[in-house]
Amino acid sequence: MPALACVDAAAPPPGYVFAWDGALPAPGIFPGDTPTTAGGVTADRPSDWSTDLSASLYRIEGWGAPYFCVNSDGDIAVRPHGAATLAHQEIDLMKVVKKATDPKSAGGLGLRLPLLVRLPDVLKHRLESLQQAFDFAIRSNVYGSRYQGVYPVKCNQDRYIVEDVVEFGAPFRFGLEAGSKAELLLAMSCLTRGSPDAFLICNGYKDEEYIALALFARSMDLNTVIVLEQEEELDTVVDTSQRLGVRPVIGLRAKLRTKHSGHFGSTSGEKGKFGLTTAQILSVARKLQRLDMLDCLQLLHFHIGSQIPTTSLLSDGVGEAAQIYCELARLGAAMRVIDIGGGLGIDYDGSHSDASDMSVGYGLDEYAGAVVRAVMFACDRKRVRHPIICSESGRALVSHQSVLIFEAVSSNATRAAPLSSVGPNSALFLDELADDARSDYNNLMAAAYCGEYETCAVYANQLKQRCIDHFKDGVLGLEHLAAVDGLCDLVAEELGVADPVRTYHINLSLFASMPDFWAIGQLFPVVPIHHLDQQPGVKGILSDLTCDSDGKVDRFIGGQSSLPLHEIKGGEYYLGMFLGGAYQEALGGLHNLFGGPSVVRVAQSDGPHCFAVTLAVPGRSCADTLRAMRHEPEAMIAALGHRAGDCAAGDAVLCAIARAFDSMPYLVRGAEEEEERESMMRCLGL
Repeated sequence: MPALACVDAAAPPPGYVFAWDGALPAPGIFPGDTPTTAGGVTADRPSDWSTDLSASLYRIEGWGAPYFCVNSDGDIAVRPHGAATLAHQEIDLMKVVKKATDPKSAGGLGLRLPLLVRLPDVLKHRLESLQQAFDFAIRSNVYGSRYQGVYPVKCNQDRYIVEDVVEFGAPFRFGLEAGSKAELLLAMSCLTRGSPDAFLICNGYKDEEYIALALFARSMDLNTVIVLEQEEELDTVVDTSQRLGVRPVIGLRAKLRTKHSGHFGSTSGEKGKFGLTTAQILSVARKLQRLDMLDCLQLLHFHIGSQIPTTSLLSDGVGEAAQIYCELARLGAAMRVIDIGGGLGIDYDGSHSDASDMSVGYGLDEYAGAVVRAVMFACDRKRVRHPIICSESGRALVSHQSVLIFEAVSSNATRAAPLSSVGPNSALFLDELADDARSDYNNLMAAAYCGEYETCAVYANQLKQRCIDHFKDGVLGLEHLAAVDGLCDLVAEELGVADPVRTYHINLSLFASMPDFWAIGQLFPVVPIHHLDQQPGVKGILSDLTCDSDGKVDRFIGGQSSLPLHEIKGGEYYLGMFLGGAYQEALGGLHNLFGGPSVVRVAQSDGPHCFAVTLAVPGRSCADTLRAMRHEPEAMIAALGHRAGDCAAGDAVLCAIARAFDSMPYLVRGAEEEEERESMMRCLGL
């Protein structure tokens, strides 16, 4: 039988009236085609599939090493201590999800998805690895000073993350960087428990109140440096310090010529948003000299841009800044610190490439070595003492330490529906088409009968467009249009030109949890966290819960426009977004009043599941998100109570409404859905 079995088996010779009962044979394989799964992913020998193949397919070794891998159960596992993690220390993310979402009566925490899993052990390992990379570069190059980093709290201001950085970094004098008054207050409080030598770097635009806070911090023996972003800030610093009687330590942010050409380099170069030009730097130095305060100038800061792609660009920028540092020392400033800012990139797509903003062509050791050599070269030529090297590597520190887990709740249809689904008389609907559409229809059938498949596609498209025009003109009924759509979909499927990509609907707000994807096109690794011992059979994109056409993930790492996924077969299907620990929580919005996810803090332990949950926080409720937009849930409940009083079972209705205010805005699924239904029924007395 020819390949277009769906139409061919019933196609009459030209000139005969066509009629059939709408029950079409199953589509066959087009000649020469490779068998595919329903979603369009080639399925050669699914029995040969392995977890190693899944790891390769999703590039997990590229972007996830040394912290994420696929275990023998086909689940994503966390290696909290990096490459030094022992097998029995790996944390299975599916077990974390089960612990977090199981009801309390079953020993779980009763949290709802989406779920943000924080991994403090990974954060600790990242900080220690950064320190070790610089320590090695300093030793191997016989550098005459030390590395002393700071964490820019803007990357993630979560209390426990900042406190962890201070605790884990105390042995290394690791400090904090603030860019606003609120961040400064946060940093001041946290650093009271840190190393007394840790830097408190004060960046950002400043007014008198900001500068006063920084000087108060210095008076409390916090190692505070006020970095001038604009020349006019110097007058405020001088006046405020004299009024308070606190001598400041001052830094300058230099506006370098070196420019990072990628998206993240928009704040670099001569026309960058921040920093002082060489003329302004000289002006500040001379003014401090006149005021007998040149000894207060001790730090030079610069920032090439986030995600610096190559060490050659890095060396160029650091070398330029080091020359400015040496010149300031020559002018008499008491220089002792060069702050190279951020820019240490991470490999989002696993390509280890410098060709895009999604990857970098170096590792920690190469980065640290390039910085140390560039500073050392400039200082040695000018015979200037080697400065303390400070960096603000926030993205590289915190990106790996959290995983966002969410559920795919459904997907769109995979195959064209049979014409019988339109109604019992679908064939008659096709017979009742207007003359021009009827001609296209007969030509389509004749082409199918003769095996002219390219011609079939032409007539199918022509028929569909003509019938759409007739429907818009009111000539064609809805049943007729549905019958034509069904026929054309079947033809497209048989010809192999149907879109193989399916839409998976996810219980998540892109705008709340992945804002950088929508805002700047940032790609994050998105991977199923289970079933990785099975071959994915579907090509999919992800559509979120919001009423916004931008609420979808349709671009993935590796330049892919779809993601290999598994069928949703009546159970849960969980996906994880990785490397999103920087910026996403602070930037997330409340579109459609979807708030942030539930949060668990998971540490490696010697217990039966290799982990312990040290903190569990439910996601924001409907009441919480309403309050964020200045609504008053209590007043809203009272107003609804007056209206509910006029209803039958008014008290029960109000009880159910009040419960909804306390619930998360996201969908309730599975056992949670049953619990919610039973609670609602109890409220209603049913």
